[in-house]
Amino acid sequence: MKRFFLFVTVSLMALTSCSSDKESKVTIVTLDPGHFHAALVQKNSYEQVSNEVYVYAPEGDDVAEHLKRIEGYNTRSESPTQWNENVYLGDDFMEKMIAEKRGNVMVTAGNNGKKTEYIKKTLEAGINVLADKPMAITSENFKLLKECFDIAQKNGVMLYDIMTERHEITTILQRELSLIPAIYGEQLPGSAEDPAIIKESVHHFFKEVSGNPLKRPAWFFDVNQEGEGIVDVTTHLVDLVQWEAFPGEIINYEKEVELLDANRWTTPMTRAEFKQVTGFDEYPDYLQKDVKDDILNVYCNGDILYKLRGITAKVSVIWNYTFPEGGGDTHYSKMKGSKADLIILQGKEQNYKPELFIELVEGVDAAAYEKELATAFAKVEEKYAGVKLQKKSDKMWQVVIPDSYRVGHEAHFGQVTENFLQYLEDGKLPDWEVPNMLAKYYVTTSALDMAKAKSAAQK
Repeated sequence: MKRFFLFVTVSLMALTSCSSDKESKVTIVTLDPGHFHAALVQKNSYEQVSNEVYVYAPEGDDVAEHLKRIEGYNTRSESPTQWNENVYLGDDFMEKMIAEKRGNVMVTAGNNGKKTEYIKKTLEAGINVLADKPMAITSENFKLLKECFDIAQKNGVMLYDIMTERHEITTILQRELSLIPAIYGEQLPGSAEDPAIIKESVHHFFKEVSGNPLKRPAWFFDVNQEGEGIVDVTTHLVDLVQWEAFPGEIINYEKEVELLDANRWTTPMTRAEFKQVTGFDEYPDYLQKDVKDDILNVYCNGDILYKLRGITAKVSVIWNYTFPEGGGDTHYSKMKGSKADLIILQGKEQNYKPELFIELVEGVDAAAYEKELATAFAKVEEKYAGVKLQKKSDKMWQVVIPDSYRVGHEAHFGQVTENFLQYLEDGKLPDWEVPNMLAKYYVTTSALDMAKAKSAAQK
């Protein structure tokens, strides 16, 4: 194992021999990278970020896979990066990182059971944190996260989570259209039986990342380390509800959030499937609690029904083992206005590519609305060059989006990082970001408590 790390470090140093000597304002420290999202932050280079990166981690497959991905970015033929990964391996990696303090931005994406504590110690050392979601997977984590934001403020550093879905073009345009009364009307309040905002995300254990089959760590399937689905992927969905329905507004979770219902359920995995995605022949001891009749049952699915400022929303996440041919992870979203619904579909009919539709609400005069729509949408076309409307029926229009806007999920990590770098330069986050991060994690962690209590009562 040590020979491998030595090879990676030396080869990356050779690749960066011609890098600029220009002093950079930002130096990245990568802490215990266990999820491929840690590498995606470095898929591209940034002018204000040093090519010297400091990695602190325990020995093992997690850091080995991370370094392979970085080496892949450095050695690709098109727009190669020039990262020089300076690697420290040891059980005291956290203490070593704090003592050496070689960078001013710590990136963490990995074991979510440890993440909140990693964040706290890093902020206490006066280092900024760019964290993959989720930053909290339990109510206890949420209490600690609140402390983390206080520590960040006290020490003059920033804590920010990576919300990639805000950069997906269909979501951007869904929000844009929802803010135009001539197109959307007013936001409907909805009800528990008929939520006004619905978001559903379907993911897959076995898939490709950067063109290669994704190898997941075995701990990914332990809810005590990864977190249940209801507190993991739903982080994005809850974030989007807030970001779209109340853009730029501060949310007070203690007064403006009301949980109505929450559920959790498992996805089964055979031993052969587990081996295919992890490389492990046997289930580790920490997974035995979830094994029945040699089938691993992972609590990775969940849904949350809640009210936000009186608007009823429902978010849900579903995990399957793998996707159908030609498919991938999918997103469904529906926002209900008094004039029209704004719907994102990403199924087989859309070739598994997200598409945005405008659907007229029953009872609205179609002829009059079509004229209003054309006039109002002209301003959208001015703002987003090449975007246009295509009529599908008397009550349905598709928003046609040029491929130039469809940069893909992996590229969104670079976009989030660029935003964070700008915040560092500005010296502050937008006023609404911290309270809304707290609101988001309050919803997810409180929903887990509700779902667990519901499961226990049903037994």
